[in-house]
Amino acid sequence: MFQTLYSYFWWERLWLPANLTWADLEDRDGRVYAKAADLYVTLPLAFLFLVVRHLFETYVATPLAGLLNVKEKIRLRAAPNAVLERFYGATKHPKQADVEALARQSGCSARQVERWFRRRRNQDRPSLLKKFREACWRFTFYLLAFIAGMAVIVDKPWFYDLRQVWAGYPIQSMLPSQYWYYIIELSFYWSLLFSIASDVKRKDFKEQIIHHVATIILISFSWFANYIRAGTLIMALHDSADYLLESAKMFNYAGWRNTCNNIFIVFAAVFIVTRLVILPFWIMHCTVVYPLELYPAFFGYYFFNFMMVVLQALHVFWAYLIIRMAQKFITGKASRGPGGIPELRVVEDERSDREETDDTEEEEEAAAKNGPLSNGHPVLNNNHRKTD
Repeated sequence: MFQTLYSYFWWERLWLPANLTWADLEDRDGRVYAKAADLYVTLPLAFLFLVVRHLFETYVATPLAGLLNVKEKIRLRAAPNAVLERFYGATKHPKQADVEALARQSGCSARQVERWFRRRRNQDRPSLLKKFREACWRFTFYLLAFIAGMAVIVDKPWFYDLRQVWAGYPIQSMLPSQYWYYIIELSFYWSLLFSIASDVKRKDFKEQIIHHVATIILISFSWFANYIRAGTLIMALHDSADYLLESAKMFNYAGWRNTCNNIFIVFAAVFIVTRLVILPFWIMHCTVVYPLELYPAFFGYYFFNFMMVVLQALHVFWAYLIIRMAQKFITGKASRGPGGIPELRVVEDERSDREETDDTEEEEEAAAKNGPLSNGHPVLNNNHRKTD
């Protein structure tokens, strides 16, 4: 049965145009072609990425956070209460009827129960240091990946003439630089998928999973079907904006508001131009229209472009969130700062959970003793991510 499934999975008509077989892509005369077995190494490399990430966050990102004076919020802890803790394990947002029932069971007032749940939820929210370390790791990778990607494609003829992407397809030999670019990118996205459960969770958690899975499928399929030229263009295009978002988040967590604001403006412009203009009107036009000039459409052609549409839908979703933030950013001007320079307010990320606060005398007294309960830095986050 497994042999039958294997044969159906690798049927040439699924992956290659008509009149072509896998024999046409066998290494010969010094020409090397992509092979499915090459991607097996990405799984152990993904776990190696997780180890490198841990070391990076411990020995690079954490000291950097200290240098940038990344400050944690002072959070009041919920008092131990077995009855409330047991209910919290089932649901973190009790309804009003549940609050009244819990008040009777625990001997607390309804207001005290509501306050306990607010504090308990805040305890589970990720710390500012954790967010900074994650952003620092992704910033470093995306920046290096973008530089490497441009080095791989900038001197190639298909970077300037997209019709060259399909010249001679699928008899296109693979370059060593393309091999390593693919292997490293795919390994990294596997590592993101493996760590997503332990990373900071955003409101677009499901969209992030869809994005990672779609990206892994696209990279893998483009490798199998020898869509390598198109794949390198798409990967470099995606990396062009991601490092800007991660750097904006790092400066936001550090309290460098003006720097964060300026980088966010640049990121928003780059994201919209690359994901909503260049990708659909140049790259997708290249993958949808130009191949039909060379061979009839086949399953792989439809599948690849369907996955591109899935990614594009996610880009539209994230662009909507970015535009909402930008709208608040542009219309949310504060008073003039030093030297008469307008000081813009930092906008909260639409995908972030907001810190919950209690408006009680007890907390006001705690704030007076310990300082503000919040460091005043609204959360600007990602993922996926690629806005993730």
